[in-house]
Amino acid sequence: MPRLIDHLVLCVRDLDRAARVYERLGFTLTPRAAHPWGTGNRLVQFGRNFLELLCLDDPARIPEPGPREFGFGAFNRDFLARREGMSMLVFEGRDAEGDRADFAAKGLGDFARFDFSRDATLPDGGTARVGFSLVFAARPDWREAAFFTCQQHAPEHFWKPAFQRHTNTARGVVEVVMAAADPAAHADWFARLTGAAAETIEGGFACTAEAPDGLMSRVTVLTSKALQARWPEARVIDATPHFTGFRIQVADRAA
Repeated sequence: MPRLIDHLVLCVRDLDRAARVYERLGFTLTPRAAHPWGTGNRLVQFGRNFLELLCLDDPARIPEPGPREFGFGAFNRDFLARREGMSMLVFEGRDAEGDRADFAAKGLGDFARFDFSRDATLPDGGTARVGFSLVFAARPDWREAAFFTCQQHAPEHFWKPAFQRHTNTARGVVEVVMAAADPAAHADWFARLTGAAAETIEGGFACTAEAPDGLMSRVTVLTSKALQARWPEARVIDATPHFTGFRIQVADRAA
């Protein structure tokens, strides 16, 4: 079954400033939360997926990864040392052990599962414990992009309708776009990662799945030339592959 987009990790150096930008764009954000390994976040929740604005709260607490560990905090710390922007694409996970075995069998990464929990602030100001299991996929030669699945263990305390109402009428992330010097060289890898066929398009390829709610879930990889033709304002850096943008479906374009 094709994997659906769960959330995007958007690295920022000043979380309060980034939150103000997203609020001006018409998004509702969750209260600030902290991870036990030194990063902090605020989320933009939709009905099925979300954006994660991530910052470094306490870099001294970020551990270096051990054997077969993927260091979420360390990867994003090093990313922020170079630039801000999207660092990770996350897919929905329903069976962490199954994802781990699948990634290892398909040559996508053989990392240990990472489990953690934290307190989530509810709309009424109370708190509830939420838990997650993460399974990573990454290539050692890619410094600008990593991937994982996220299985939630208390979704009833995580997803809240009060945080999912946005004045810009946003419904969810439907596409992530990446740039690569030679997209065709990565098509098979992304097909194995997403579980969807890599369809050849002008300047690259796209792996597309449809969610039960009807929203599309697509990963598109383009050459720099094709990307600039689609989004002339996009910033293309001297690294490959890397995330360059994402698309959000709205209910009312005028809003």
